Amino acid sequence: MIYDYDRLSDDVRSVIETLELKDVTLVGHSTGGAIAVRYMARHKGFGVAKLVLCAAAAPSLIERPYFNYGLKKEDVENIIKESYSDRPEMLMNFTNMFFYQYITNALAEWFFHLGLQAASWATIAIAKTWLGEEELFKDLTEIDVPTLIIHGIHDKVCLFPLALAQHESIKNSILVPFEFSGHASFYDEKDRFNQTLADFIDNDDEDMSCYND
Repeated sequence: MIYDYDRLSDDVRSVIETLELKDVTLVGHSTGGAIAVRYMARHKGFGVAKLVLCAAAAPSLIERPYFNYGLKKEDVENIIKESYSDRPEMLMNFTNMFFYQYITNALAEWFFHLGLQAASWATIAIAKTWLGEEELFKDLTEIDVPTLIIHGIHDKVCLFPLALAQHESIKNSILVPFEFSGHASFYDEKDRFNQTLADFIDNDDEDMSCYND
């Protein structure tokens, strides 16, 4: 079964259509952010009034000849190899790079087990998508709704320059750097994250110039 950004964005469309949702704020974190970007381009933002990208894996998680930011291709290839050979070890290493602030052993264990609940083939399929997907550069330029970009400057998964590229490509966007966050700004700076998200959702002014970035 194909398991890529097109398929996953189509799933989002199915949910929005089935529930008859209108004027939603679509929030995507990490790979979910990349899926949200694809949704906005592929489905013309159907049902979406605002977009929030949190540590989004867009426009490219890896470095490319024309994009000098992101992880090394070899690093992602190693994640795929470890997913085949020792998935628990891969997930434990991922847990260690996910957070910037201190987390307890209990929370780390809980987070690790969340990863184990995912289908292994789906994890690998998504990682392969990171390598081959290049259309997100174009997708970003097709987004025409107010967009909030939240990104931790210490992110070791989706490096901070990705947020700069997103902000440059989305014409009506605001970038809010989180100075004390890694990939998990929703936990590392949870109070600020929640307040920033709530303020953006509650603001009815589509002119993003009212934000100071």
